[in-house]
Amino acid sequence: MPAFADDLFLGTAQTYMGINTNSNLGDPSPMDVGVGPLGRIYVWDTVPAAIVANNIVKSAIITSSATLAAGTSSTAVIRADGVSVIQLDVPRAVTITGGASVTSVTFTVTGYDYYGQKMSEAITGPTTSTATGKKAFFQISSITVSATTTAAVTVGTSDVLGAPVKIPDLAYITHVGYNNTLTDNAATCLKADVTTATTTTGDVRGTVIPSSATDGAKRMVVGILLPALAVGPNATRAGALGVNQNLA
Repeated sequence: MPAFADDLFLGTAQTYMGINTNSNLGDPSPMDVGVGPLGRIYVWDTVPAAIVANNIVKSAIITSSATLAAGTSSTAVIRADGVSVIQLDVPRAVTITGGASVTSVTFTVTGYDYYGQKMSEAITGPTTSTATGKKAFFQISSITVSATTTAAVTVGTSDVLGAPVKIPDLAYITHVGYNNTLTDNAATCLKADVTTATTTTGDVRGTVIPSSATDGAKRMVVGILLPALAVGPNATRAGALGVNQNLA
C-alpha cells in the first residue's frame, strides 16, 4: 500500500504570501505559490518520571567538579562520540538542592539537548533549599562550581519539561492535556527564548510545567501549531528547533 508523506499545497495560483508589500506576513515565511502546508500541528505526548533530587549528583561537598552518578529515572551512558553522560528520561531542567551556604556559588551544568546539541547553563545556588534551571537538558556531561560549596548539595531533575519543537509564542499552543483530563491543564508555559543562547538565557524551544507533579503515570499531551518557518518549502532549522545552543 503506497504511503504519501509530502505536504499538500492548494493549487498553483500566485498568493504573494509574505512578499506582497501590502500583506507582509513575515512569519509564516514567504510563499509565492499556494497556501500550504495546511493543518500542521505537533502532538507532544510524554509520560515523565517523578522528579528526583539526587539522580545526577549524590549528596556531596563539591570543590571544583561534581561526581556524576545516575539514580532513579536517569541512566549512565556513553555517547557515540565517547563522552560519558547522565541521560534523563525526558529533556528537563535540573535542580540544585542545598542550603543558604551555597547562595554565592554558581553551578555550571554542561551537557546536550535532545538533538545532541551541546549546551551549558549557569545556575546560582539556592537561597533556601532548591534552585531550578531554565534550560531542558537530556544529557549532562559535567557540573562545575565557582567555589567550594562547603555544605553538601545534590543535583537532580525538575518538572520544567523541554518542548521538542519551538514554541514561537504561547498562542501557538492549542491544548495542554494532563492526567487523563479533557479540560486544559493550568500548566506554566514559556515560549522559546530567541536571543543568542548563553549560559543564562532560557530554553531555545520553550518549556511546560504541568500543574501537578509528574510521577511516571500522568500523561501530558501538548498540541503545538507549526508555522511555515517550521514546515514547508521555506522552513528553517531555527524555525523548527529554535536558535542554536550556546556551545558548538
